[in-house]
Amino acid sequence: MHIVDIIIFLLFTGGVVAFGCSFFKRKGTSDEFTSAGRSLPGWVVGMSIFATYVSSISYLGYPGKAFAGDWNAFVFSLSIPIASYFAARYFVPFYRSQDSISAYSFLEHRFGPWARIYASSCYLLTQVARTGSILYLLALPMNVLLGWNIQTIIIVTSVAIVLYSMLGGMKAVIWTEAIQGLILIGGALVCMFILLFEMPEGPAQTFSIAVEEGKFSLGSFGSSLSESTFWVCLIYGVFTNLQNYGIDQSYVQRYHTAKSEKEAKFSALFGGYLFIPVSAVFFMIGTGLYAFYKVHPGALPDGLGADYVFPFFIVNELPVGLTGLLIASIFAAGMSTIATSVTSSSTIILTDYYQRFRKNAGNRERMLVLKLSSVGIGIAGILVAFAFMSVESALDAWWALASIFSGGMLGLFLLGYVSKKARNFDAVLGVICGVILVCWIVISPFVHANLAIVFGTLLIFLVGFLSANLFYKRRKRAL
Repeated sequence: MHIVDIIIFLLFTGGVVAFGCSFFKRKGTSDEFTSAGRSLPGWVVGMSIFATYVSSISYLGYPGKAFAGDWNAFVFSLSIPIASYFAARYFVPFYRSQDSISAYSFLEHRFGPWARIYASSCYLLTQVARTGSILYLLALPMNVLLGWNIQTIIIVTSVAIVLYSMLGGMKAVIWTEAIQGLILIGGALVCMFILLFEMPEGPAQTFSIAVEEGKFSLGSFGSSLSESTFWVCLIYGVFTNLQNYGIDQSYVQRYHTAKSEKEAKFSALFGGYLFIPVSAVFFMIGTGLYAFYKVHPGALPDGLGADYVFPFFIVNELPVGLTGLLIASIFAAGMSTIATSVTSSSTIILTDYYQRFRKNAGNRERMLVLKLSSVGIGIAGILVAFAFMSVESALDAWWALASIFSGGMLGLFLLGYVSKKARNFDAVLGVICGVILVCWIVISPFVHANLAIVFGTLLIFLVGFLSANLFYKRRKRAL
């Protein structure tokens, strides 16, 4: 790696950490740490939502999927407008009217403490898995570039991100994410255009090769539920994104940071819709990589995994300066998402667990819990990142873990939100049935693993809804 590229990369990453730390307040409050004083403009919050979504999972995983296969995974992105609409129409006003910043306080109000603990624990497991997968994908390009030990890169990166997240709180996270979002978009566009115009016969050659070999395919339109068809990917995307926008603390917490409800609604729409064209750029990069190495046979080492192809191209084909920019862009994508996971997870640990036993904890004590929780999440993410070193596709592994750990908790939320008759017994019955089904899908996959969240959500809601109406009629007759 050229010294110029190293300087660009270090200046960016060091600058981000320093900028995030600049938000540190010696006498800051826990409310400022978790909600940024509800003072941020909508476009900044929206860019933050976008940057959180575009993690290194997208930056490296999407090109890897397109290189090895086709655009089937892009169908996931097409489901986002549905979730964004529901977020702006229903979720934002609902959560901003709540007293607690926790996304799961509503569940306790409807069904009792167990429901809040169940949902928040599922969320924490999901965030630890996400943090680990991103830390791993951040380490890949640096390992290829400089030969540094992957475990060392994972540890150093985690420490740096946790540092500014812990010191600056949500305001630091959101503002740094807004800057990182702009940089990662610029880096992705530059790389895509270089790939297209580096082809011997120009950009048309890439499209010709891709069309000829079906690289733009969105997947089979068949009815199979055991394969990653168009419909499986779309349905999975709808349920996952509804869960993200509707009950994911990372998103809900951002709704509270906007200075008004109107700005919060705009942020949900802006962040969601922006992801669609940018994810298309990532898939185009993967397709471009396939075409590039097809017309340059022998340039790609044998046995190189799909997730490593993009970093390999960055190292060997980009001119001096752009290599540093692209690596900085990948780090921008990953750092933003990890910072969000750390801050939102520490918020949940404080609001949903610690304050349950220490309701009268003072500000200093709450701040200490937030900071220690940030460190704990960082350590857990490091351990998961080490485990990811043995997987074949980071994107597939993350999607499977997200589907499993979510446990269909969207179904529990919808049951409480939609059915006014549902009570504690109905919710417990629904969750038990849903968790059993999710475990069954994992152990004996009779459908695609990504559909665990779909069937878990539907079963929890339907069992709870039917139980509520059945027992409601019985109670009514008894009266």
